Amino acid sequence: MQQPETSPDSATLLEIIRTQTEIAKAGLDLGGVMDLVARRAQVLAHGAGAVVELAEGDEMVYRATAGIAEPQLGLRIRSQGSLSGLCVRERRILMCADSETDPRVDREACRKVGLRSMLVVPLNHQEQTVGVIKVVSPEVDAFSESDVQVLGLMSELIAAAMFHATQFEASELYHRATHDALTGLANRALFYDRLRQSLTQAARHEERVAVLNLDMDGLKPINDGYGHRAGDAALCEVAARIRQACRKSDTAARTGGDEFGVVLPRVAHRSAIEQHCDRLAERISAVPLHFDDHRLPLGASIGFAIFPDDGTELDALLEHADAAMYASKRTRKAAR
Repeated sequence: MQQPETSPDSATLLEIIRTQTEIAKAGLDLGGVMDLVARRAQVLAHGAGAVVELAEGDEMVYRATAGIAEPQLGLRIRSQGSLSGLCVRERRILMCADSETDPRVDREACRKVGLRSMLVVPLNHQEQTVGVIKVVSPEVDAFSESDVQVLGLMSELIAAAMFHATQFEASELYHRATHDALTGLANRALFYDRLRQSLTQAARHEERVAVLNLDMDGLKPINDGYGHRAGDAALCEVAARIRQACRKSDTAARTGGDEFGVVLPRVAHRSAIEQHCDRLAERISAVPLHFDDHRLPLGASIGFAIFPDDGTELDALLEHADAAMYASKRTRKAAR
């Protein structure tokens, strides 16, 4: 077991203060705050990965991930029988020295992430424990008392952000944590969550699911030529046009700076998805955005993948959709 100092050193405390400043800049973007804290918690608490999990019904959902836990974004585990669920119920810090021998943990979930030890701290919002922040390691007995204190401080930063992001009910907190603050679309974490759920349902009922990857064209020239206010307006308009093309059962998300994704459950044939992508591209580019007496052209390159035709695993499907999107972008550039 590590034997560092029993309390965080000055450099670590300074980094926590810097994190607090970045959280303040993020404002109401709670999803962005959770991503930031997961990344910083991993480093400052000497883990190989970190997760922010929210308690939703009888499940714990991975809403932000870093390090070795990053591929599991959107993962759902049963609250009962997991250390995270126990942490929520008991509202106290819990440590697992070895997941292979600790009866409190979900061993299958631990193996999926690749962890052997972990440190779990409750996240409190308005007198209610709404989730946990967890740092993990593939090594046995990896965490010290100093790491406990660091993670406790990081959990307080998220709690403060939760308080400022929403002083309303848990449903508002959930919305802030799962939606993009600028466009109002689902964020990357909710996109992965919905995609995982759709794939599970499709496998059970022998259905098809399509996942679309969209890359907005021309955001950098808009930002450079007209300022970031114009760029934000263009992003919001593209998001609105994507949303208008979606069914109630679809999930449209902003997954990165100028990147969007759509989950389309229960689709029929590849030709129907190809036509849908063509119509969506036309909808996005049909009318320029009017901004401060300027006409800003909008456009997007779109690629897609279909489960199970193009793969049965989440990562393989996203890679296929990404490759198709870049092929579309090259074709569009060549046609100009």
